[in-house]
Amino acid sequence: MTHTPAEAQAETEVTRRGFLASAGVVSSYVAAGVAGFAGGAVTASAVSASSLCTQSQLRAQEQAATIPFFGDYQAGIMTPLQAYGTYMAFNLKSSTGIDQARSMMQLLTDDAARLAVGKPTLPDGDPYLATEPARLTSTFGFGPGFFSKLGLAGKMPVGFGELPAFSIDKLQPEYSGGDLVIHVGADNPLTVAHAARQLTRTANTFATPLWSQTGFNRPQYGEPTDQTGRNLFGQVDGTVNPRSAQEFDAQVWASSGPRWFHDGTCLVIRRIQMDFAGWDKLDDTKKEASMGRRLSNGAPLTGTSEFDKPDLEAKNAHGLSVIPAFAHVRRANTGKDTEKFLRRPLNYEDGLLPSGEPNAGLIFAAYMADIQKQFVPVQQRLADLDLLNTWITPIGSAVFALPPGARRGGYIGEGLLG
Repeated sequence: MTHTPAEAQAETEVTRRGFLASAGVVSSYVAAGVAGFAGGAVTASAVSASSLCTQSQLRAQEQAATIPFFGDYQAGIMTPLQAYGTYMAFNLKSSTGIDQARSMMQLLTDDAARLAVGKPTLPDGDPYLATEPARLTSTFGFGPGFFSKLGLAGKMPVGFGELPAFSIDKLQPEYSGGDLVIHVGADNPLTVAHAARQLTRTANTFATPLWSQTGFNRPQYGEPTDQTGRNLFGQVDGTVNPRSAQEFDAQVWASSGPRWFHDGTCLVIRRIQMDFAGWDKLDDTKKEASMGRRLSNGAPLTGTSEFDKPDLEAKNAHGLSVIPAFAHVRRANTGKDTEKFLRRPLNYEDGLLPSGEPNAGLIFAAYMADIQKQFVPVQQRLADLDLLNTWITPIGSAVFALPPGARRGGYIGEGLLG
């Protein structure tokens, strides 16, 4: 890759924060050697060593895998799900104005771009922790307070704003709101923790930490796929996600409203606490009826495979709906394309509650072009009548507008803050 003089200078000169990381960056991986050949015969130990070598090489490739940071869209949205992730929210300090917010996003962009390719930030006291990007992505968004505090209320995207109160909500401030969100995802939990620490250090100069939520998905075990993962209730989660560029254009990426927001998206984060004691009392039939899908493979009760379209008109031998009126699938599905969006959930597990039950659940993250048109109607139907509400409780909620991606030499949010 050819760098412009300015880019080359940025790679070699250290003008930021007056700090030079003197430690070298590890950029290659050493696989285990193969031994055990004797007289042309392969011994059992050689076969074992060869297998270990292959596994080591595969592991090194997975840990070295990178996702481009620069582009039309921010990484971490259309990217196949990583195994681990952290969402962090901040509130702007009273001293942070437009100029400071611009500097913050320039520095965060530089941090994220370096980390994405396995390079340490400047400064980074632990540079060797940056050498395994493992499909690392860093994604940034602005909450309603970001716009109001910086005098940018007139530039808020169409359909963006705080969610209405829902009857099922029991929101806690330690998981709600925020002026700035940073999402870090990767296939290595150490990579996620290190990147989150570096980005937080930069953000702390301009904003105060509000909350942090960390979760996990099923590892991909090799080449990432779009196979749907499961939540902690054992249900597949994300079956109806967009899967083509055309569907992403229609559901996720903004094409109207303020020009700075074109190719951006909106993010809704809902922390959902699960009642495992109550859920575990149900047999599989009752669990499947509450969801409207089979636990074995996620197929609708009217189908045989996960991606079969639910038949909401189907009746059983007694004349009753096969998919009950209270089933989650029925309440979430109206067949309207305007009410579809992308789901990228994370499971969370934070020890035990005083009752001895798991303090665990779902960090529900949904991406869409227009919150009011796409998300609110669906969530209102679920709040009104969804049997799953018996065992789940929203305890956190936040919304953010995510700018489009940045070009090399630019920064995230440049169209709004530039």
